[in-house]
Amino acid sequence: MLRRLPRALAAALPLMFVSSLAAASPFVFTAIPDEDETRLQERFQKVADYLAEELEVEVRFVPVKSYAAAVTAFRNDQVQLAWFGGLSGVQARERVPGSRALAQGVEDAEFRTYFIAHESTGLEEGAGLVEAMRDMTFTFGSKGSTSGRLMPEHYLREAFGEAPEEVFSRVGFSGNHSRTASLVASGAYQLGALNYTVWENELEAGNLDADSVKVVWQTPTYPDYQWTIRGDVDERFGEGFADRVQQALLDMDDPELLESFPRSGFIPVDNADYEIIRQVGQQLDILD
Repeated sequence: MLRRLPRALAAALPLMFVSSLAAASPFVFTAIPDEDETRLQERFQKVADYLAEELEVEVRFVPVKSYAAAVTAFRNDQVQLAWFGGLSGVQARERVPGSRALAQGVEDAEFRTYFIAHESTGLEEGAGLVEAMRDMTFTFGSKGSTSGRLMPEHYLREAFGEAPEEVFSRVGFSGNHSRTASLVASGAYQLGALNYTVWENELEAGNLDADSVKVVWQTPTYPDYQWTIRGDVDERFGEGFADRVQQALLDMDDPELLESFPRSGFIPVDNADYEIIRQVGQQLDILD
């Protein structure tokens, strides 16, 4: 039967078949594990349902165990979209040419880190990065976290003129911001650095005793979380698909969905907005 078709149509059939396969492929995204996995699954399954309705394709959320795993999944095309932190987003885009940042939370344009201290330190709220911290124990969040490692280490080096390992008696990496808060609140570590939104959410949820742990310093603002998409999605899902994803993210206005981030909304962003993060990552030799 194929021999009876016009030659041009016969030649086009394989391309049409490939295109239909691409259209049938699910659009997969992930998110850095900045909180515990149960919360992430709850948060992002709702986002998957929203995107599926807006984009009219099957959308799947797949959790990952670490920031590095999120970058690897993006690089290996196991996911096409990711909710990254500033540093992990830069790392991912450098590994996949043509990839671009699409949207950040309104709050992400001026993000900040809180340094917190256990009551046993004797440090007062707003004390700053002071010499009295020297020889105490300190925990970052994940090694790949912008707000839990990159920027706090940057400001620690500025304040003390040394690497954190030279300043503190013990330096740890909790793995996520919620864990940092609980470790300092329990006294397992005397000091820690974490994402300010997680701190505020933990307090509001009653997971922290405000008398046992307090904020002693907050960093200047910097750009952080963002949605990043692979540069080849238009080839797989149709011309203009990346732009459609961006618009769907910008149009996300359901208070329940936004609260799960938590963000008040999303705004456009591009790769150049994260140049400062790339530069700090290079300076600290933790970009790779």
